[in-house]
Amino acid sequence: MSAQPAPPRPTLAERRKQETRMDIARTAARLFAEHGTSEVTADQIAAESGVALRTFYRYSRTKEEAVEPMLAAGAQRWLADIAAGPHRLPTPQEFEAAAVRSLTLGDSLEDLEITRGLLQAMETDPALRAIWHRINLEAERDLHRVLMELAGPQADPVQVRLAAAAAAGAIRVALELWAARNSSVDGASSPADLVVQCMRQLCVSS
Repeated sequence: MSAQPAPPRPTLAERRKQETRMDIARTAARLFAEHGTSEVTADQIAAESGVALRTFYRYSRTKEEAVEPMLAAGAQRWLADIAAGPHRLPTPQEFEAAAVRSLTLGDSLEDLEITRGLLQAMETDPALRAIWHRINLEAERDLHRVLMELAGPQADPVQVRLAAAAAAGAIRVALELWAARNSSVDGASSPADLVVQCMRQLCVSS
């Protein structure tokens, strides 16, 4: 199978838009985690992000949707890591290693704590919860597409679909379990450790 051409590098304007969108996402996530979504307005998010309200709505239709880039960043790193692997279905160990790398080499401790608070806030906010589930569903679909490309035309589509659902589900459950705990991000309470635990438990149960 021939190597796929590398995607074109984003332009300076595109990178600035991505940075602005992520800055807004971090600000919204921090405010939601600190105060709850009901106490935060789009005006507050825009003001603390240093953008006009009109600019805020250019990037997000609602205040809840503003957090999407931050919640999706880890999944995007994981997918890119897997896509760069050998042209076959990853082993459970390779799924696990890619997930750990995407978590430990990505978000800062501050961003992880903000994400924890955001996932806790979604328990009482249907709009945030819907965004979280949509992000996870889209990540599963993207993973399924990547795995089909890696496995090739002879792959069993049922096996590939189940592998995508199981791996994506294990990461979602791990992050939700981690967010539900109140201990600091270290040792056995880190999201990476819980991802390993969930993936290994999945392999034992299969």
